[in-house]
Amino acid sequence: MTVLEKLSNFWDQLSTILLSFRFPDFLDICLVAFILYSAIKLIRETRAIQLTKGLVLLGLGYFVISALKMQASTFILKKLFYDFILVLIILYQPEIRHALESVGGSRFKNFSILSGAKSENIRRDEATKDAINVVCRVCNDLSPKKTGAIIVFEKDTLLGEVIKTGTLMDAVVTQELVGNIFFPMSPLHDGAAIIRAGRIYAAGCILPLTENNNLSRELGTRHRAALGLSEQSDAVIIIVSEETGCISVAYKGLLERDVSYAVLREKLMNYLILADSQNQNDSGRIKQLFRGFKK
Repeated sequence: MTVLEKLSNFWDQLSTILLSFRFPDFLDICLVAFILYSAIKLIRETRAIQLTKGLVLLGLGYFVISALKMQASTFILKKLFYDFILVLIILYQPEIRHALESVGGSRFKNFSILSGAKSENIRRDEATKDAINVVCRVCNDLSPKKTGAIIVFEKDTLLGEVIKTGTLMDAVVTQELVGNIFFPMSPLHDGAAIIRAGRIYAAGCILPLTENNNLSRELGTRHRAALGLSEQSDAVIIIVSEETGCISVAYKGLLERDVSYAVLREKLMNYLILADSQNQNDSGRIKQLFRGFKK
């Protein structure tokens, strides 16, 4: 076969592929790629990656056992993989729940063409800014005294289950109130204070501990509880260490330790105000797009 014949053959095959191309197939491929990418990103830094490795090794073992025609082992693994989807749901339940909570979060919460919640959002942001300033000052006061504290800023993932473990307050965030909550003799000082929409909604709350076993032994219960909640929600958690007095911030499963007053305020503004403003701007663009379609 000459070079020209090979090129002609290749062109014929390429033309056949292009003529049979359907745009829905392209969207289908993009959607599957996005789902796989999101799944890998979701489990990459959690204990689910270890489960995934175990399942892959188990699958490879199954193929080897089948090839060697080891009947007893093949029968056992067949029974194990018989309800594979159910097994996956049980094993990855925390990750699946977190993914669904993320999908139902802020990116869709603000999407409402008929809503007139702009003034409410402004009021909430102002209250949150005031709360940030107060919390930063309180942490700056508690740090040199080595008074332990853990303060949670609720975002889009509602923390109703955590709030139920504490005492409801629904009060304005003031320096005196936060200082009294974490006073060593206070009955609420061992738990976490939850701030919702710029107000202290509850105090003395118990947070879930992280399941990450690779953390430094220097981290106490407060830091592990803050990490645990940050892994299960989009909340921003501030911790003041009772042992060292250092201020730390936990967000989305990551912990930054020993932050200064200025860095703490900057991070809280970025996580709580600027990120929400970006989401609202995105929603505004979508609304304008829909108005354009209507015209």
